[in-house]
Amino acid sequence: MNIKGNAMQRKQFLKSLGAGAAFALTFPCVNGCSKDDATNGSIVQEPTGVDFTVDLTSSEAANLSANGGFILKELVVVVKNLEGNFIAASQVCSHEAYDQVRFVDQQGGIFYCDVHGSRFEQNGTPLNQVDGNPAKALKIYNTELTGNMLRVFE
Repeated sequence: MNIKGNAMQRKQFLKSLGAGAAFALTFPCVNGCSKDDATNGSIVQEPTGVDFTVDLTSSEAANLSANGGFILKELVVVVKNLEGNFIAASQVCSHEAYDQVRFVDQQGGIFYCDVHGSRFEQNGTPLNQVDGNPAKALKIYNTELTGNMLRVFE
């Protein structure tokens, strides 16, 4: 079936429900049904069993060549902090599980989630409360550098 046919079937289905039911079904998508909304991110499970390597000479790792740079891989933020050390943290915020944690050059370098403003020290300790709730620590992973290969693991 073609796209036009699918659209027609949806339209007929919604008509058959009546205006109230159609609104109730479609209202959640009015502001966008995309799971990966650029502003709010996605709510996801914190990664478990993390164990991967990054070749620091690869194009994937280009952002790790400068202090303060980071990459995102397998829901992990891999960082070369402002002192030149590698750190890895969950990309999934401990506040409400949005996948928007990044590394920012504030207060000597912190992890930050822009969805609700959660901030974390490099060791995962929360720096603020959000919505008046006690903050939980951000998951930090082990890193091990062997030559040009950086291993990130639990």
